[in-house]
Amino acid sequence: METISQYQYSEVYISDMVALKKIFIQRTGTQKITAGFGIPFLLIKKKNEILAFASLIINEKGGIGFTIYENRNLTSSEKKNFALRAEVYSKKNSTPNFRNPEQLKSSIQRMIEWLND
Repeated sequence: METISQYQYSEVYISDMVALKKIFIQRTGTQKITAGFGIPFLLIKKKNEILAFASLIINEKGGIGFTIYENRNLTSSEKKNFALRAEVYSKKNSTPNFRNPEQLKSSIQRMIEWLND
């Protein structure tokens, strides 16, 4: 986990999923996880509060992209900095979810089924 000023950036762990699911549902207004939830991979915290998370998604062109869901509104510079960190992280990662759209689609489907049970 990396700490910059009062913020902590870290990879997402299974233990974070309940909080991330709650943020997603609050932000989207849905009752269940949808494909838009994607596969969360990076988060930003202040003390013990998750402020936002970045999640791998399938974009409109069928490729791999990411989106950010916020627990509370970040300033534009905070959001820009987090988005830049997520972009750098995703470019450096060579695991199949970051490189193979079909693998990511499969992983997202399994994540949806698991979190909606």
